[in-house]
Amino acid sequence: MEAEPITPTSPRDAGRTVFTQRWEELTFLHWAVRPEQVAPHLPPGTRPDTFEGRTYVGLIPFWMQGIGLGRGPGLPYVGSFHETNVRLYSVDEQGRRGVVFVSLDASRLAPVLAARWGPGLPYLWSRMDRRRSGERVTYTCSRRWPGPRGARSRISVRVGPPIEAGPLEHFLTARWGLHLPDRGGRTRYWPNEHPAWPLHDATVDEVDDELLAVAGFADLAARAPDHAMFSPGVDVVFGPRNPALQP
Repeated sequence: MEAEPITPTSPRDAGRTVFTQRWEELTFLHWAVRPEQVAPHLPPGTRPDTFEGRTYVGLIPFWMQGIGLGRGPGLPYVGSFHETNVRLYSVDEQGRRGVVFVSLDASRLAPVLAARWGPGLPYLWSRMDRRRSGERVTYTCSRRWPGPRGARSRISVRVGPPIEAGPLEHFLTARWGLHLPDRGGRTRYWPNEHPAWPLHDATVDEVDDELLAVAGFADLAARAPDHAMFSPGVDVVFGPRNPALQP
């Protein structure tokens, strides 16, 4: 069944500001898969969100810029780092669409430890880099801790002209929170706000990736992504995590 329309701006306030950040120079690579392929990776109380009968696995490298607590300024050094995440698309019984992170590789150890110890996000410490030469952007990642050590990724794309987001682009990017299991086995919804994504076409020159395989999707990196796009970035506000979903 085709997904319901997704608005290009946040349909609800995130509430009290817990922290802010900026996501910059993102490449969105997506593979279409059957919903049953991702369902085992989703937390309780959620199901795969679908578009025209399919759901998607995303591989998204970018630069995390200036995480700030509350409405304060971005933290120096530790508040900015490279990141690559493997993410899925979820919806709960209240109709709240979100993302589920299977893995989040980051280049700073301190935020990795804080995210793992605090909200329990599956962050991993990796050696990472991002280089831009004209319209070509290249991202590299090699995992350090906790493993599998040496799992790597190299992605290179050429950024094209701006595009107007269609229904699929909205489905993949207009997400206003994440579904996150807590240590009691329950699932919470963590809302965010940001403006509509400025999007560009992207031509994939190279995807040499092991992060998808170690996340449980070994078949995907062997084929080209079904969809690719680039964004210069958006400013993001996160609110407090909502109570656990009802079982």
